[in-house]
Amino acid sequence: MGRRVSKVDSEVSNGVGQLYVVATPIGNRDDITLRALETLRRADRVVAEDMRHSRRLLAHHAIDRPLLSLHEHNERGAVGRVIAHLQAGECLALISDAGTPLISDPGYPLIRACHEHGLTVIAIPGPSALIAALSICGLPTDRFCFDGFLPRRHSARVTRLKELLDETATLVFYESAHRIVDSLRDMCAVFGADRQAAIARELTKLHETVKRAPLVDLLGWVEQDDNQQRGEFVVLLAGTVRNASLIDHELDHMLRILLDQLPLRQAAGIAATISGQNKNQVYQRALALHGR
Repeated sequence: MGRRVSKVDSEVSNGVGQLYVVATPIGNRDDITLRALETLRRADRVVAEDMRHSRRLLAHHAIDRPLLSLHEHNERGAVGRVIAHLQAGECLALISDAGTPLISDPGYPLIRACHEHGLTVIAIPGPSALIAALSICGLPTDRFCFDGFLPRRHSARVTRLKELLDETATLVFYESAHRIVDSLRDMCAVFGADRQAAIARELTKLHETVKRAPLVDLLGWVEQDDNQQRGEFVVLLAGTVRNASLIDHELDHMLRILLDQLPLRQAAGIAATISGQNKNQVYQRALALHGR
């Protein structure tokens, strides 16, 4: 049976295949886009993190395609094999166990190799635990810092958390069931018991729970309920609130330096970009300093 050619495939004239990076459900198997299903059906092969898990997902949607294995323990050797298939003209779909590939999942060496070999990489966007958690956590979402999984060891974890103490954006972490309590304890110690935070557990699954509260309350809630220590977690922390007078002082200092070298509007624009503050407010501040 010959390979069916998609619209995107037909636009390629050099006979070289394409790699589709396909987001798959993070829990509920029906959370998959029509485009993702069509891509998986048309792919010559599916590159999968866990072949057993992926076979179950594909079977649920009545899809039967050959699989290639690519996970964190075989990436070095697997990348070359995948590139060879692409160079032979095949179109492949890359999936992870859940969510969007490469987001705390394998795949980066493969995507880098594709770009180095001039191969086309196409995103088929969809589910992501990171974005799902942000959308419902009740914490600011205009700026966020995703730090993936924290280190396993206590000392390394605390060191990493201390590096994020001055971050003003919402912090987002993934965490596993057997480390969630220890991580929450370390967060309380580093960021303070009263730091606003949220836990999103088992997103889109039967036992999904989402709770927003000060860190110390979240820790107590998880410690006291064994059910809240099971599954997969997204932990979110409100960013630090910097002293307003300190921010104003730093902004004035920056503007004075820029105004000595640049026109007022350009200086204000650069300062707003660097500081992350409102452009109009920075421009008004620049006007006031310019007149002194």
